[in-house]
Amino acid sequence: MGSILRARGFWLSAVAGLLVVACAQPIRNVSDAPVPKTGLTGEQMAAAIKQAGTGLGWTMKEMGPGKMEATLRLRTHVAVVDIAYGPETYSITYKESTNLDYAAKEQRIHRNYNSWIQNLENAIRVHLSNI
Repeated sequence: MGSILRARGFWLSAVAGLLVVACAQPIRNVSDAPVPKTGLTGEQMAAAIKQAGTGLGWTMKEMGPGKMEATLRLRTHVAVVDIAYGPETYSITYKESTNLDYAAKEQRIHRNYNSWIQNLENAIRVHLSNI
């Protein structure tokens, strides 16, 4: 009976491990996405990026010219990204996270993180287009 319970425990652990791996995906970074409108000032870019992020629940913090840090807190999950922007491109880069199954060696994270980054990228693009 004991060996049956050990085998059952092993298989339950293996299945749980596979489920965690199935939820993890390669980290999505946005590199040098083109700004959809030319001739924007740094202030216009910053305002549009802030509006896009805050509209989705991100806390936006200016870190200097052309740089922002964005933090999203959902329940016990936290995602922090760096946003760099210039007159022609912008980038969104993973910085850190809490409770998102981040695996540094594999550069993998919970799939919800990638959805949040996709939503942030889309909102930034829309706000930049509407200036």
